[in-house]
Amino acid sequence: MPPFDLPEGDPFGPHNLPYGVFSLPGASERTVGVRLGDQVLDAAAAARALGSPHAALLARPTLNALLAAGRTTWSEVRRSLTEAVTDPAHRATVEPFFHPLSAVTLHLPFEVADYVDFYSSEHHARNAGAIFRPDGGDSLLPNWKHLPIGYHGRAGTVVVSGTEIVRPSGQRKAPTDAAPVFGPSVRLDIEAEVGFVVGVPSAHGTPVALGDFREHVFGLTLLNDWSARDIQAWEYVPLGPFLAKSFATSVSAWITPLEALEDARVTPPERTHPLLPYLDDAATEPAGYDLRISVALNGHVVSEPPFSSMYWTAAQQLAHMTVNGASLRTGDLYGSGTVSGPHEHERGSLLELTWNGRDPLELPDGKRAFLEDGDVVTLSAWAPGPGGVRVGLGEVSGRIAAG
Repeated sequence: MPPFDLPEGDPFGPHNLPYGVFSLPGASERTVGVRLGDQVLDAAAAARALGSPHAALLARPTLNALLAAGRTTWSEVRRSLTEAVTDPAHRATVEPFFHPLSAVTLHLPFEVADYVDFYSSEHHARNAGAIFRPDGGDSLLPNWKHLPIGYHGRAGTVVVSGTEIVRPSGQRKAPTDAAPVFGPSVRLDIEAEVGFVVGVPSAHGTPVALGDFREHVFGLTLLNDWSARDIQAWEYVPLGPFLAKSFATSVSAWITPLEALEDARVTPPERTHPLLPYLDDAATEPAGYDLRISVALNGHVVSEPPFSSMYWTAAQQLAHMTVNGASLRTGDLYGSGTVSGPHEHERGSLLELTWNGRDPLELPDGKRAFLEDGDVVTLSAWAPGPGGVRVGLGEVSGRIAAG
């Protein structure tokens, strides 16, 4: 039988072991857990029972101490947890520390230090360019193939999956309006993304090289960058996104360590323009990831964006983010930008799926151009794992509430 009677091929098997933070019913204490199937293992309690030297790192209310410990410790902790859930000799010791996933409360797994969001899908960028600049010519802006475009977001409004998203209010102005008006957004959207979680900080004034990506980044998580398109259209010139993005960003309760995704690493798309040395990845190890994302609106799958099509990699984003000397902090989060593929069913935002509302989606519960109050958006994903098994990524979900 598979380890601890887990069904064969379960995407949350011992080859995965994503990290989260949970609390038990009626308890205020939070602690680090790892997911195995539909169970959560109290990692700190198991580590103490087995005499692990890393028990103190895991007996924390967030993952930040583990994140800061560095790659060698990450590997050691992962190896000991894998042994704990697969070695029959440990079964009797660790079984009391498993809890049904349905019986625990999951929390934001790490304290977010800074949040940056990128714009790294060529397909998304071309679609957005064609929507907003329909007068012909190249829909990409001149700098897009030379550097990863990004903006600095708001760390304090990153929320865990399941948190209700209140419809934001702000200024908006339609092209036919004489003046802006204030009120709740009427063009509320999603952006299906992948977030990368920084563990080891860097010194201020010292850029992080492409090859050092895996020394600093602990793992990844699914991310939904909620976007108020009407507020964004009015405010983004000349400085870019602000209130249209800063009201909420949802992340999964589970962080998948990079070590669990070795079999999902792929070469990114061919670079069509020469890159400056600090971004040139021609001679580096493959830094793309083959992640298969699904976007569901009220339980109905509306898109399946492929992360392998992303033009700029997470390693390039990290290098660009720090090339000016900006430092990393433990708990920094950066988003990939909307993930969109070359086909219509692979678009990662309603902006693209409905072509800015022109072509509403036909859903079982009615048409949708943008999100309505009560709508629930869920992102899920998997990646190829060892021996053909899938590596599941923890889903991220949010329900829209009236503002």
